[in-house]
Amino acid sequence: MTTQTDPGAASGVQADSAMLDVKSVARLLACSSRHVHRLREGGQLPPPVHLGALVRWNRKQLEKWLADGYPAVRRA
Repeated sequence: MTTQTDPGAASGVQADSAMLDVKSVARLLACSSRHVHRLREGGQLPPPVHLGALVRWNRKQLEKWLADGYPAVRRA
């Protein structure tokens, strides 16, 4: 008998702390990658983490932002 496990758990990565790339954020928000960049540039998206040339968003932080009703992150 085998049991199903979370593939992230096997590698030691927790789903709550997953880092999302632009395409993954776009899928989460049901929009285009370009729109994700527009939101970021307009200060309406939580700031990403820069890992060298990589840009990633914390999934847990994005989910909280969504649950809070998309509040503006930066004031104009």
